[in-house]
Amino acid sequence: MTLEHNIDLSGYSIRTDLAVEAHELAQQENESNIPGVWLQADDEEANIKVTRLHVQNEEAGRAIGKLPGHYITIEVPKLRDNDTSIEEQVTKRFALEFASFLMKLGITEDKKALVVGLGNWNVTPDALGPMVVENLLVTRHLYKLAPDTVGEGYREVSALSPGVLGITGIETSEIVFGVVEKSKPDFVICIDALASRALHRVNTTIQISDTGIHPGSGVGNKRKAIDKETLGIPVIAIGVPTVVFASTIVNDAITYLLGHFGQSMAESKRAFNKLTMSTLPERKEPYTEVDLPDLESRKTFMGLVGSLPEEEKRQLIHEVLRPLGQDLVVTPKEVDDFMEGISNVIATGLNRALHSAVNEENSGAYTH
Repeated sequence: MTLEHNIDLSGYSIRTDLAVEAHELAQQENESNIPGVWLQADDEEANIKVTRLHVQNEEAGRAIGKLPGHYITIEVPKLRDNDTSIEEQVTKRFALEFASFLMKLGITEDKKALVVGLGNWNVTPDALGPMVVENLLVTRHLYKLAPDTVGEGYREVSALSPGVLGITGIETSEIVFGVVEKSKPDFVICIDALASRALHRVNTTIQISDTGIHPGSGVGNKRKAIDKETLGIPVIAIGVPTVVFASTIVNDAITYLLGHFGQSMAESKRAFNKLTMSTLPERKEPYTEVDLPDLESRKTFMGLVGSLPEEEKRQLIHEVLRPLGQDLVVTPKEVDDFMEGISNVIATGLNRALHSAVNEENSGAYTH
């Protein structure tokens, strides 16, 4: 018998800003590779896994829910440990990946950059963009006021933290568009905090993409896009997932519980069947597990929860979370320390990638 639920699931869709997660979800639904999506994983370097994803056309983009373009995901599980040696390793790899990304887009060392730090500086998990901007090496004013003082190996870089709509009353895209129109950079780098659907990727992942960004999309706030179509110049997005939805935690907890329960029940059933078979009378045909009664507790528990299809399980979670508010988002308690560390990693990596004169030996002089 199929259970009928008249529930609108539009409010409970699994949101993720990470292309690798969107691809994983699409593969689970299709149970096969998705045409038009190219993926390559590189985990040869210790502690770091880099995944390159290319969504080649609009049809493939619709299949995974992401815009066509290139996505690079750097996953570092140990990044949460606040280990300075790990952070330096990630900084070096991020700088190399970002510099290579610029080259693939045809952005040479003489092109002018505008770095936009998106987010609300009053909310720690959303303050990534403004914190990165604080540590950037900006040079545009030197090129305008004292060009003779600028040595070789630097490019013209400007930076902006436009705030959020609730603070300024102005759409972020409008502010960025006005600055681009007046300052005329050759490309824009947008930095923002993201939302993930997997707990293990929160505070451990950096994503780079050339598809622009929708401020606030990770937590369901639909804002106007900041991309090449709206600005007329290339827009590169850098993001780090700092929050996860409560519904994700509940769903993961149920999944892990079912896995543990299923394994325990399987072991109990094997032991029960072995004991029961040894006490059965002999017969010509050998007994099998089909001849034996299943454990009643397994039947009851797995029948109510374990056998639910994915959509029914989502409905159950929706019903449980509805009194609490289904859009509750969660961040780890040590987010303050993490934000300080990851903002330095990204700022230092950007300084090295944008300015050839900045290297491992002197990059510490430009951050705090």
